[in-house]
Amino acid sequence: MQPSSCPQPGLKPDTARNQDRPKVLLVIGDGAEVLDTLFPLYRLGEDYQVVVTAPEKRTYHLVIHERTEGWDITQERPGYQLGADLAFRDIEDDPYVALVLPGGRAPEYLRYDADLIRITQAFFTHDKPVASICHGIEILGAANVIHGREVTTIPKCRFDAQVCGALYKEEPVVRSGNLICARAKKDMSDWMKQFSRMIADYAETHA
Repeated sequence: MQPSSCPQPGLKPDTARNQDRPKVLLVIGDGAEVLDTLFPLYRLGEDYQVVVTAPEKRTYHLVIHERTEGWDITQERPGYQLGADLAFRDIEDDPYVALVLPGGRAPEYLRYDADLIRITQAFFTHDKPVASICHGIEILGAANVIHGREVTTIPKCRFDAQVCGALYKEEPVVRSGNLICARAKKDMSDWMKQFSRMIADYAETHA
């Protein structure tokens, strides 16, 4: 099956009306999961400037993960393509009020990027809102920011959380301070609903 040829600009929401609003950083890479990425892109894009960042400023290939009949593990298929606005190395912490770490296969590789680790740690240092779903926990673990925190993720990533000192909770959505985690796609609505409130509260108190 060939990847979608949908042009990258067609996936980005129209942010012209949000130019004066706070900026949210959305992390992607090749293998980022389609819904994990696009749901926050569109939902947060209603109220904020969503800046897509990746290892380089180029187009990335998203993937679809789903449980398919006859498969014991998650099946991966090609999804849409999405362009990054900025490379990790060009990101400074100050202009951004929140960080989103989607799942998929990308975090397995992104967690070794020193600039992404720097970015992630800075958000926790300044107590800014951070949202993680599914395999996004792998980036948090590599950044050493979840020790002693309650988190959730998909069951097969439970070890990644616990080995890094986190307290795994088998719940759809778990908030611990500035961090809010969700298990998977079916939990996205409540995850983003709570995260939007977290961003609004942060922006109001740090205006």
